[in-house]
Amino acid sequence: MKFLCVAGLIASAAAFQAQPAAFTTQSHSVGGSVNNAFSAVEGSAHRNRKATIVMDGKANAIRDRITSVKNTRKITMAMKLVAAAKVRRAQDAVLATRPFSETLQSVFGGLIERMGGEALDLPLLTEREVNKVTLVVITGDRGLCGGYNSFMIKKAESRFAELKEAGIECDMILIGKKGISYFERRGYPIRKTFETGQNPDSKQALEISEEILNTYLAGETDAVELLYTKFVSLIASTPSARTLVPFSASEITSKGDEVFQLTTKSGSFDVEREELDVAEPQEFPNDMIFEQDPLQIINAILPLYLNGQILRTLQEAVASELAARMQSMQSASDNAGQLAKTLSTEYNRARQAAVTQEILEIVAGASALE
Repeated sequence: MKFLCVAGLIASAAAFQAQPAAFTTQSHSVGGSVNNAFSAVEGSAHRNRKATIVMDGKANAIRDRITSVKNTRKITMAMKLVAAAKVRRAQDAVLATRPFSETLQSVFGGLIERMGGEALDLPLLTEREVNKVTLVVITGDRGLCGGYNSFMIKKAESRFAELKEAGIECDMILIGKKGISYFERRGYPIRKTFETGQNPDSKQALEISEEILNTYLAGETDAVELLYTKFVSLIASTPSARTLVPFSASEITSKGDEVFQLTTKSGSFDVEREELDVAEPQEFPNDMIFEQDPLQIINAILPLYLNGQILRTLQEAVASELAARMQSMQSASDNAGQLAKTLSTEYNRARQAAVTQEILEIVAGASALE
C-alpha cells in the first residue's frame, strides 16, 4: 500500500513538470518568435494573393478602374491624333479649291466692270419681298466634339423663332445627321436632308446647290440663309449666318478670303491664319466680242459661284468639327490622367492601411498567446 502511494506521488510530480514544458513548446511555435512568424506569414500571403482586399473588398475595383481609365486615355489621345490628321486633309482641300474661286471671282468682277454699272436683271441677283425663308443648317454626322453640334442647333432654333415672330414662313434644308435627328424628332418643317461626311467634294456640293437653286427659282422661297460654323481657332468656332441667295454683286466682287493652316508650335498644335486679298477683276479689251451676252455669262457663273461657296462652307464646317473634336479629346485625356493619378493615390493609401492592419493583427495575436 505504501508502495502504491509513493508511485502515485512520483507520477503526479512528473506530470506537473511536463505540463509547463508542453505549454512552453506550444507558445513558442505560435508566437514565441514574432519576427520569424511575421516573415513567414507575410511571404506566403504575398505569394498566394493577387491583390490586397481592403475597404470591404473595393481595392480590386479601384485597381480595375485605374486600368480602365488609362485605357480610355489611350483611346482619346489616338482620336485626337486622327482628328488632327483629318484637319490637315480638310485644309489641303480648301487650298486646292482656292484657285478656282479666285478665277471665278476675277471673271465675274471683269464682266461687271465691262457692263459699266448697267442694271443686272437676273433672278439670282434680284431681291424679292420676303414672305418665306429657307434655312440651310450645317451640323456634324458624329458626336464627341464638345458643343459643336449643340451650338449650331441652338443658333438654328433661335433664327427659326425670330422669323416666326416676324410673321415669315420658314423651312429647313438640313446637312448633317445630328441636326437631322434633332429637328425631325421635334416636327420642324424640313425640305431636304443631306449627310455631311468627312471629305466633302464637288458632287455633294452640287446636289445641295441644285436643291437651293430649284427652290429659289421656282418661287417656293424668297431667300436662302446659310447657318454654319465659322472656324476661328483650334479652341474656338463661331456659329454664323448669312444670306446665300439672292446674291449681291458688290459682295461677290469685294469679298476677300482667309485660310488656316494647322502647324505645331512648342510641341503642341497651332493654327496660322492668312488673310487673302480680293481677286483683281479680269480686264477684257473693249474690242472683245462675246459670243454670248455678258448677262448670260454672268447667269451661268452664278450657279458655279454658289457651288463653290457651298463646298467651301462644308469644308470649313468639317474643319471646325474636327478642331472641336481635337480639343474635346485633349480635355478628356487630361481629365483621365488626373483621375488615374487620384485613384492611384487612393489605392496606395488603402493598400498601406491594409498592410498596417495586418501587422497589428499579427502582433496582437502573438501577444495574446504569450
